[in-house]
Amino acid sequence: MEGLTGAAAGLWLAVVASGVYHGVNPGMGWPLAVSAALMERRRAALWRALAALAAGHLAAMLAILLPFAALTLLIAWQAEIRIVAAVLVIALGAWIFVTKRHARFLARVPPSRLALWSFLVAIAHGAALMLVPIYLGLCHAGEIDAGHEAAGELMGTSVGIAFAVALVHSAAMIASGGALAWAVYRWLGLKVLTRGWFDLDRVWGASLVIVGVVALATAW
Repeated sequence: MEGLTGAAAGLWLAVVASGVYHGVNPGMGWPLAVSAALMERRRAALWRALAALAAGHLAAMLAILLPFAALTLLIAWQAEIRIVAAVLVIALGAWIFVTKRHARFLARVPPSRLALWSFLVAIAHGAALMLVPIYLGLCHAGEIDAGHEAAGELMGTSVGIAFAVALVHSAAMIASGGALAWAVYRWLGLKVLTRGWFDLDRVWGASLVIVGVVALATAW
């Protein structure tokens, strides 16, 4: 039981860490919040933009995780499901690392629709997909006695974990991104992005591959 608790704690730490990582990445949209506040010359615009980004990111996490909540009912196939999810994450990470291409349709979403933009960018860049192997690991950690549970109870548990993972991850994302947005808005200015920031695309791709490889190893 102690090993199980430690494994679950490690997975929850991964949920938070991935949220912080997504938050500090400018590609998740916090510079847009700074821009909105600077253009409107009001702090309230910063918080509204961050709220929209958080809502879109949370919706993306749930859109990917909730279907897997139904799949976790197939306990006999859980290892196979986790392996397929891990392979998908590795493939997406490798593609991002090699090509560094961004989805062109994102450029056609107006900045005024931040929630929609945040939802689409989280889907397109694999931010939501990254959580799938972690989520399935948490479900596995909590379903040792799944054979003694009714299907309805198991489904409820899986959905609850999906919501918890999405909320914790999105909270960590918007907290870290919001802190950076506030610092840039109040003290640093947007020029810091051109002077001191670095390209995170390859780091993003590599992190997806690492998460997928770890998930693949634990699924066996």
